[in-house]
Amino acid sequence: MNEATRDTASADRHDTSAHGDASARSDTTARNGRHGSGFWGLTLGSIGVVYGDIGTSPLYAFREALRAAVGHGPITQGAVLGVLSLIIWALIIVVTAKYVLLLLRADNHGEGGTLSLTALASRAVGRRTMPIVMLGIIGAAMFYGDSVITPAISVLSAVEGLKIVTPAFEHAVLPFTVTILVALFAVQSRGTAGVATFFGPVMVVWFLALAGLGLLHIADDPHVFGAINPLHGARFVIEHPVTGLVTLGLVFLAVTGGEALYADLGHFGRKPIQSAWFGLVFPALVINYFGQGAMVLANPDAIENPFYRMVPEPLLFPMVLLATAATVIASQSVITGAYSITRQAIQLGLIPRLAIRHTSETQSGQIYVPRVNTALLIGVLFLVLMFKTSSNLASAYGIAVTTTMVVDGLLGFVVIWKLWRWNPWAAAAIITPFVAIDGTFFMANLLKLLEGAWVPLLFGGVIVLLIVTWRRGSRVLLAKTRHLELPLETLVQTLTKKPPHIVPGTAVFLTGDPDSAPTALLHNLKHNKVLHQHNVVLTIESADTPRVSDEERVRMTQLSPLFSKVVLRFGFMETPNVPKALVIARKQGWHFDIMSTSFFLSRRSLKPAAKSAMPRWQDKLFIHLAKSASDATDFFQIPTGRVVEVGTQVTV
Repeated sequence: MNEATRDTASADRHDTSAHGDASARSDTTARNGRHGSGFWGLTLGSIGVVYGDIGTSPLYAFREALRAAVGHGPITQGAVLGVLSLIIWALIIVVTAKYVLLLLRADNHGEGGTLSLTALASRAVGRRTMPIVMLGIIGAAMFYGDSVITPAISVLSAVEGLKIVTPAFEHAVLPFTVTILVALFAVQSRGTAGVATFFGPVMVVWFLALAGLGLLHIADDPHVFGAINPLHGARFVIEHPVTGLVTLGLVFLAVTGGEALYADLGHFGRKPIQSAWFGLVFPALVINYFGQGAMVLANPDAIENPFYRMVPEPLLFPMVLLATAATVIASQSVITGAYSITRQAIQLGLIPRLAIRHTSETQSGQIYVPRVNTALLIGVLFLVLMFKTSSNLASAYGIAVTTTMVVDGLLGFVVIWKLWRWNPWAAAAIITPFVAIDGTFFMANLLKLLEGAWVPLLFGGVIVLLIVTWRRGSRVLLAKTRHLELPLETLVQTLTKKPPHIVPGTAVFLTGDPDSAPTALLHNLKHNKVLHQHNVVLTIESADTPRVSDEERVRMTQLSPLFSKVVLRFGFMETPNVPKALVIARKQGWHFDIMSTSFFLSRRSLKPAAKSAMPRWQDKLFIHLAKSASDATDFFQIPTGRVVEVGTQVTV
């Protein structure tokens, strides 16, 4: 384990947030739009990136909710209007009111998402508190669960349209789904810049098709317009409390993806996201759901697959292709989001370093994380082969997103109260209804625990365990090593008075504790008995902001003619690049020349201690996580030919 990982171990002293959501669902599209497009370009981009998940919900949401509402009984007008009313008002309250109108106003230097909300909440209270940190960790873990389930249910529900084209395709649904998913994950290493430009136009066509299909059938039974009255939904839940609660869990499928509105705030801006929602997405969704409801009222047999039953037969196969494209886009969004959240979690010290590859020479947000990609593919294929149909998989969907939404609501209260300086009662009056509704959806999804909801809970629980273990182990490691180290100022004073043999060149020693002498420096003096002409003690910090300006990137302090201390700061949305950052130090008087500079790192070998502050199993888990961490040289993008590693052994 490199000494540079003590940036992770000491991250508690630098970061004020704990988690990221889908904060970069498609960084390439987002950054291109943000920096090079006008308002309408950003709006188009947001339709493709932000609304992929929620936009594909009509494929299965109404069908599954209505099936839960009627059970094995006949389809009644009360059940249809009740389900439609619950869906429409969920879109209005959960998505429109909470995210589009309220939380989009809570930005962290232009960025949104649960990560930014956690940072804002921590900043608002003036310190990091365990409840805020744990909320962020839970939200982060649940997003990974969402990243596994979304591709599985979205692509599977789209391909199931083949059974409507002809029953002969029924046995081909699973193979086609697996093939599409494998191909989707296989091309991730090539980057998504090329296909991302098509996201917006394809999704515009998709939403127009949703509206068109709804308009074709909305006149089948005009009674569906009665669903605008929220009393229909309330009456259904009150009259059928158990069935109503189960139905609510499936109604929530209609708003999954709503959290992406806030998550992608930094990529497109508040106005484009709001304009896309009110101008196209929301009307198209409502019209389509009304169309499905009217058709089922007129033809109850259509409950088998109301979405595809709306499609005229000559257009059925093209619609399956369009739906598949839309679901692939939705899947791509959460996959890219998983890469982004991983980078942020690494920066914030929540998980060990993982190899991160950049797939674009111009866009820093275009990244690929091989281990995450492999883990997601295995998880997605496992779900598809385990549940086999989108109806079965629907039972596992929703719990992860509801958890994230509850977290957003609780953190939003802290931000509105402390940061916006609202009266606490006024802040509670605004947030409590949203948290209550999200909590109700959460409880409704828990009813599906044995039917599949245990999958994202188990997955999220494992992620939480790994994060907590890494954070705790890092603190234990830091505490053990600090009392063995020599204060840097003491060493500098000693070497200034009695310097060893001086050799030309610059030596950079990476450390997570800028106040203590780096282990690599002490070993270099002990074994080589030489000191370089210029010695730099380098510390890398993670800021609580998404990005750090060049003016704030470098802090340089001259300790003596031989020693200087440099602190490099990177935002949680950035990937550290040490050589580029050090070039900035030239403006502060350091004439940096990479060809005459050596980087010294201490590689630690961890062993379990006889007595540890952690349980034995957690001790071993932490050591395993530390061993799996990627090399600091690659992560910080240091030229491998300029690195000298010194090995040490430490017990934890």
